[in-house]
Parts: sequence; C-alpha cells; structure tokens
Amino acid sequence: MATDFFLIRHGQTEWNRDGRMQGHGDSPLTDLGHAQARAIAARLGGLRPDALVCSDLGRARQTAAYTAQVTGLSPAIDPGLRERNLGIFEGLTPAEVQARHPEAYQRWRSQDPAYAMPGGESLLQRTARVLAALGAHALAHPGARIAVITHGGCLDSMIRSVLHIPFDARRGYQLPNAAFNHFQCHEGHWSLLAWGDRAHLVHLNPS
Repeated sequence: MATDFFLIRHGQTEWNRDGRMQGHGDSPLTDLGHAQARAIAARLGGLRPDALVCSDLGRARQTAAYTAQVTGLSPAIDPGLRERNLGIFEGLTPAEVQARHPEAYQRWRSQDPAYAMPGGESLLQRTARVLAALGAHALAHPGARIAVITHGGCLDSMIRSVLHIPFDARRGYQLPNAAFNHFQCHEGHWSLLAWGDRAHLVHLNPS
C-alpha cells in the first residue's frame, strides 16, 4: 500500500526574512510566516491526513500547530526531520560567513556533499537522516496520508534523492515557505507527485 506524504516547509521566520542561516538554530515565525502556516493548514485540512509529523525545531512546531488545530491531530515530534546542522554558520548571513570563515565558506559553496562545516553535518548525513525518518513513518503508516512539517533542506534532500539530482549540482528549483509538496512511498520506492504548489498562498503575495 502506498503512503502519501505532504511535505511542507515551515512558514517564513525572522532569520529567513533577514537572510540568516538557521540550521539547528531557530527564530520565530514572522507575521507573514503565521499567515502562511494558517493557509497551508487550511489546505492540508481539506486533504484529511491520517497523521501529522513535524521536526522538533520551534519554527516547524509553530507551523504544525495550525494544522493540528484544523485537523485535530496531535503532531508527532521527530528530530530526524530537523534542518541540516550548520555548525559555526548558524545565525550568520552568507556575507558574514565569508568574512569570518573564508575557507569553510568556499568549501560550503563548492557543494561538496561530503563536506561538514565545523560543528555541523554534511549534505549526505542530512539526507540519510531524513530518508531514514520518512521511511520509518512509511512503514508505521502503510496506505496513510501523512502531513509533515519540516525544513527547506529536508525537502532538498528528498527531491534530489527521488529525481536523482546530483548533490553537487546547483539548485534549479525553489523551496518556498509553506508550499505544498506531495511525495508517495510504495514498497520503499519514492515518487514525486507535486512540487512547490503555492495556490493557497496567492492571496498573501498576489505578485
């Protein structure tokens, strides 16, 4: 039986707005982020998910709280769905990283999937963690519809893995806050059914 996953990036945060790297660090949702969270909650509610899962980081939990209100589901908190640990980069803008840690910045910009910045983790480590977490939920909920509130990096790991996009390739797609993404897992094989759908967010940014 196929398990459907509605994978959602959290709403906009203060650090998103300010261009700061978050990783395992955290910042609260902005007013726009709360509006985005309400909009995706309404959309998910119409799909009647059987389970709600979210990262343990505050921005994901804030976003998931709106879906919990709409669906009546209690979110299962899963640290495996955290954003990539960015170590010494967290809380900094890319320009600040470049100024303070120029060598580490160049390694990070190279897109080396095995590179872990000091105190952080690599793209490959994040991807293995995310795939293991989602695979466990697929096994626990065969044939179910699962809403997952997670992070942009986790979505990046999923689309690259499912569509076989090299991890050292520049990203040619967007990772919008609170967009709708639909993956399906059947007997351990993943497919992508919808990506970056923002129809429910148009009223927040008509342009």
